[in-house]
Amino acid sequence: MDDASTDDTYKIASNIERQNGKLLVVTHEGNQGVGAAIVAGYKKALAEDMDIAVVMAGDNQMDPAYLPDLLMPLLEGEANYTKGNRMSTLSHLQGMTHWRRFGNWLLRWLTRIASGNYKIMDPQNGYTAISRKALKQINLDSVYPWYGYCNDILVKLSVASAQIVEVPMPARYQGERSKIKYSKYIPKVSMLLLRDSLWRLRMRYL
Repeated sequence: MDDASTDDTYKIASNIERQNGKLLVVTHEGNQGVGAAIVAGYKKALAEDMDIAVVMAGDNQMDPAYLPDLLMPLLEGEANYTKGNRMSTLSHLQGMTHWRRFGNWLLRWLTRIASGNYKIMDPQNGYTAISRKALKQINLDSVYPWYGYCNDILVKLSVASAQIVEVPMPARYQGERSKIKYSKYIPKVSMLLLRDSLWRLRMRYL
């Protein structure tokens, strides 16, 4: 998925696509947001009759070595959705700033309340794998298009009674600066989760 990147991402990916018939490149002419880009990828996966869709961002924060760990619970029928968990041990948090840890802790609890799933540890981790069955259980057109999509999807999967498994893995940062401005991001996602919480209660109990 290329969400109108301004570097050579599309050019490089297209060259690889021509050399490897297994690769499909989907691009947006204008930037639509990370959530919208992932939804476009999910829709393409459904259209191509793929059994599992994996999100692995191109920022080098998602180690391909953990991909088998994400896939195994789906392949063995233990989960419909798996995601990375950097909060499993203190050693996995190395490299994560204290401000980012606080933001993740706050959004963890807000996501737990909104989804009703109090086992969620790392909702902000975008390294995920989802089954075709789970994709068809949620309204992809209603997924939040920006950062915060991961929280929104967790609430939707909770309403669909999907089985979610988190896979322990370390935080991986290479000294790059995050594009997320937490002073704006946390309030926006908090409001999103408030709406999601009310929606879940309505869907479940009304």
